[in-house]
Amino acid sequence: MIQRILSGMRPTGKLHLGHLVGALDNWVKMQDEYECLFMVADWHALMGEYENPKVVAEFAIDNVIDWISAGIDPEKVTLFVQSQVKEHLDLHMIFSCLTPLGILERCPTYKEQMREVKMRNLNTYGFLGYPVLQAADILLYKASKVPVGKDQLPHLELTREIARLFNNLYKKDIFPYPDAILTQTPKLLGLDGRKMSKSYLNTINLSDTPELIIKKISTMFTDPKRIRLSDAGHPDTCNVFSYYSTFVPESNNEVRDWCRDAKVGCTECKRLLAGNIVSKIAPIQRKRAELGKDKERVRKILDTGREQARSVASKTIEEALKAMNL
Repeated sequence: MIQRILSGMRPTGKLHLGHLVGALDNWVKMQDEYECLFMVADWHALMGEYENPKVVAEFAIDNVIDWISAGIDPEKVTLFVQSQVKEHLDLHMIFSCLTPLGILERCPTYKEQMREVKMRNLNTYGFLGYPVLQAADILLYKASKVPVGKDQLPHLELTREIARLFNNLYKKDIFPYPDAILTQTPKLLGLDGRKMSKSYLNTINLSDTPELIIKKISTMFTDPKRIRLSDAGHPDTCNVFSYYSTFVPESNNEVRDWCRDAKVGCTECKRLLAGNIVSKIAPIQRKRAELGKDKERVRKILDTGREQARSVASKTIEEALKAMNL
């Protein structure tokens, strides 16, 4: 029996290389192994962007264009917008009634975001309940597997706990206890060596022109210990080398050699890297340009996906309400 997977992305900006290697490459592989539902998580995006909601609508279609351009096949998977399937909020409400407050307040990612994010006010009821909506997203489709990074494991455990609470309380095994698929994500930092994020203005976007990609890479933070051209480099601590490892792994030994032996300067090294990245994402950008001219086609794909998602979601809600005698 083919196992079902649910995953999604928040449409809060243009997708970048971090999204490509951190999620999309894995999604492309999974679509041939699992029954996949990939979701535009616009309700989740709104929890952080409620002061500027037009951003969410603006990037929903744009992000899906990137998904398809990167290799996601709408004939193999279900693509849909979260807010267009009303059952997400129905199940979120049910789960909100039985989820202990303390579990949410102890969630490590919640505490981290409250500590680190200073540009937006996240001290809201909605943001505290973010993991409950996430649990509803997963369990609504009875997903048996969820692709996550290690930092998301506490959220998945909370999802399992909510499923146990419901099943035990209403004496009916409606919801599964999904397992994690730990995704192997290459370490890809932003241009400045920090986490790649649009908030830091340090991203290389999938939609950037070749000229802009070359310009951005020329500004990349490199080995601070290599001051002169004749100085030996330290590839294992250089952000530029990490990009070679991710996008041009076949050249690792050569790049390591010319860096350590000071055969090539950092400026030339970045120029060569830029050319390789431009070549690597050229097929994505050609497909992106084609889909960008036919957004109605993308909307129709999402309309079809909405109906496919609702056909599953409505049955789950019906089962849940019946178990609750509602």
